[in-house]
Amino acid sequence: MRIGVDLGGTKIEAIALGKDGAILARRRLPTPRDYEAIILAIGELVGALEEEFGHGTIGVAMPGSLSPKSRLIRNANTIVLNGKPFDRDLEKHLCRPVRLENDANCLALSEAIDGAGADASCVFGVILGTGVGGGLVIDRKLLSGRNKIAGEWGHNPMPLTPEERRSEPRPCYCGRSDCVETWLSGSALTLEHRQRTGEQASAESIAEAAAKGEREARRTVEIYAGRLARALAIVVNIIDPDAIVLGGGLSNVAPLYDLVPSLLGRHAFSDVVTTRVLKAMHGDSSGVRGAAWLWPEDI
Repeated sequence: MRIGVDLGGTKIEAIALGKDGAILARRRLPTPRDYEAIILAIGELVGALEEEFGHGTIGVAMPGSLSPKSRLIRNANTIVLNGKPFDRDLEKHLCRPVRLENDANCLALSEAIDGAGADASCVFGVILGTGVGGGLVIDRKLLSGRNKIAGEWGHNPMPLTPEERRSEPRPCYCGRSDCVETWLSGSALTLEHRQRTGEQASAESIAEAAAKGEREARRTVEIYAGRLARALAIVVNIIDPDAIVLGGGLSNVAPLYDLVPSLLGRHAFSDVVTTRVLKAMHGDSSGVRGAAWLWPEDI
C-alpha cells in the first residue's frame, strides 16, 4: 500500500492507494499554522490509515521544494515550512523514509501514471490557480533536475506583446517582475476582466459566463488563452512534450482546450504542433495521488 499526503494551505489530505491505483480511503485535517503541529497532523493521518490498512510507503506533496544545498524547504507559501528540514523531521516522527516533492510535480506524476497523460511518454503537468507551477515526467519517471526546479515554468519571464510591455510591471512574490505566474494566475484573469470591463468578478464566474457565451467574459478568456499559448510554446520549444495536462482551478475553463492548441503553432518553432492540451483526469486529487506514486511502481 502507498500513502500519499497533500499539504495544502487550508487542509492536509491523506489517501491510501492500492496497487491498482484505487483510493482505498481518504482522511483530511485543517492545516495547522504551527510547524510542529503540521508534523503531528501528518502523523495522525498516516496512523489512521495504517491502523485500517497496514504499513505503507509515504510520499508528500507540498508547496515549495527542498534546496539541494541546504536540504531545507524554500519557496513555500506555507511559510512556516521555509528554512526547516521538513523531510528529516517527518522521517524522525514517522520512523521511516519519506519522499517529498513539489505539488505541481506530484500532479504531473499522477496524470502521467494513470491519468490524462497515461498514454504519453513525455508529460508536462501545469497548475493554474492562485499560483502557476509545472512538473515534468518522462517515461513515467519524475524529473526534478539538478537544482530541484525542473518544471518551475511559472517563474520564467512572460513573453509579452509590445502592448503588454507598455503596462506597469507586475511584481511577483519571488522578487522578480512579470513572471508567467503574474499573467496567468487566477488573480491575473480577474485583473484582466476588471481592466477591460470595470467589473469585479471571480475567475470561476468569468469562466461560467464565457461558457454561456457572454461576450466580454469570452473575450477575457480568449486573451488569457493567448497568453497561456505564448507561455506554453516556450515549454514546447524546449522539451516538446507529448501532452500538457492542466490542473488547478483554471483548468476548469473549458474553452482553453479548444483555444490553446490552435494557438500554440503561432509561437512554437515548428511547422506543425500537435501537442495535446488535456484536463487533469484526477482533478483536485492529482496532487495527493502523485505523492503516493513517488515510490516506484514495483516497490
